[in-house]
Amino acid sequence: MKVIVGLGNPGPKYRGTRHNVGFDVVDYLAQGPAVSAFRSRFQAQIAESTEDGLQLLLVKPETFMNLSGRSVRELVDFYKLPLDDVLVVCDDINLPLGKLRMRANGSHGGHNGLRNIQEQLGTVEYPRLRIGVDAPTLIDDGAIDHVLGRFRPNEKDAIADAIPKAAISALLWAREGIGRAMNRTNGPDESEKPKKKIDRPPKEDENKPEVKKNPTQNE
Repeated sequence: MKVIVGLGNPGPKYRGTRHNVGFDVVDYLAQGPAVSAFRSRFQAQIAESTEDGLQLLLVKPETFMNLSGRSVRELVDFYKLPLDDVLVVCDDINLPLGKLRMRANGSHGGHNGLRNIQEQLGTVEYPRLRIGVDAPTLIDDGAIDHVLGRFRPNEKDAIADAIPKAAISALLWAREGIGRAMNRTNGPDESEKPKKKIDRPPKEDENKPEVKKNPTQNE
């Protein structure tokens, strides 16, 4: 079984906020024809799907963001899951709007949901898919107000495009593994591209013969 956990805050007050894009991805996946209705379990709303031999559990913790790890810990313990089989989907203010980034592990990066999951699991060794929601601007009051705020009208198209792409990436992870999913989701890492050699003209004195100084000459 593979588990996709979307992070967010429960209730209509938080629907459509930047912090809830993880919920949005899970809700998008839940529209599939083979997916059950959501029900309450593991301090979360869960839905199940079995298609083409793949058993999938969709999870939206109801503990509020800062305590997301409680729900994840409970379901991991119940099913005795290896952490490689659990993908966490969340927002990221350090990524441009709509940019996706999948990793096999890593730090919480200041994200309180990931921080609590790390505390509850005692490790950073679990896959995660981050969705860029952009950094706060000068007119925002700060990171908290930013992530709990809704997308501006000129941002809605970008995030509406990112949600289905994130859902496809999550399914690719479930079906083909983290390596294939990372390659398709992240694209080539700019830092790993071979650097183009730049030919530069020699410095003015590089081609001049070395002039030996007289031992008595001052430096």
